[in-house]
Amino acid sequence: MTRRDILTAVPVAFHDDGSLDLDGSREILRYVAASGNEGAFVLGTTGEFPSLSFEERGQLAALSLEELAGAMRVVVHVGAPSLYEVLRLIDQARDLGATEIAVLTPYYLPSDDDALREFFTAVDAAAEGLSVYIYVYRKRSGNFVSVELMAELARLPRIVGAKVSEEPLDLIAQYRAVVPDDFVIYTGADAELAAAAEFGAQGVISGVSSVLPKPFRALAAAADSGDAEQLAAAQAAVDDVVTAIAGNMGRMKAAYRALVINGGTTRMAITPPTPEVLAEIDRVVALYR
Repeated sequence: MTRRDILTAVPVAFHDDGSLDLDGSREILRYVAASGNEGAFVLGTTGEFPSLSFEERGQLAALSLEELAGAMRVVVHVGAPSLYEVLRLIDQARDLGATEIAVLTPYYLPSDDDALREFFTAVDAAAEGLSVYIYVYRKRSGNFVSVELMAELARLPRIVGAKVSEEPLDLIAQYRAVVPDDFVIYTGADAELAAAAEFGAQGVISGVSSVLPKPFRALAAAADSGDAEQLAAAQAAVDDVVTAIAGNMGRMKAAYRALVINGGTTRMAITPPTPEVLAEIDRVVALYR
């Protein structure tokens, strides 16, 4: 059977003054744990990781591993602008009990293939006991893993997969053509759960599923069933919730409020949803919760 994993990209709760809300984050994690999804991706873009201190990332990684234990896999994102900081975060994640990590390409300053090769080779060497996913997000990091470089990195012993965000599915197919058969590729495009499998992906890492997981579970089941009518209906439902939530953390927090979950607020400068958007969020929560 074609593999269609759903890993939830988990938001982080903050108090109104911007301080970390661990109680709210625990509520989010407990809701995610009950989703039926295969895994969780924590401290990534949806988790507003650039705004978190080293100590906060440790607190949240520990909380995630505690709350999700036995419910699903946990991939802890340890990306940072410098290799120095990434190596510290790798040690922190391992010490807390993580077994899977993701590493965004270095960001802010440009890196060529030689610099990225050196970076990920050092990551691989430091990741003893861990499975590593390369996180490719050119629109946020400014740096890109070429197909030729991915072919090299995929053969390092601890690099087992990649997350690819805001890139065409054709790129996933190009990566698939040059990596080992057991190399796992996830798309970051929530709505492409079903379609991505045809291009060689093994699933999706989805922020929208952190608030409304049921349509995604239904889409995976419909794709597995082979029933075209069921698949079309399930895809329409996922498209509906993705349009309303839009991978936007401010909208996710509004959805949590509609679900009576203490999701807190955002720390980064994210525009709050308008009254019209809030009405759409209320509609999809009532329809798909």
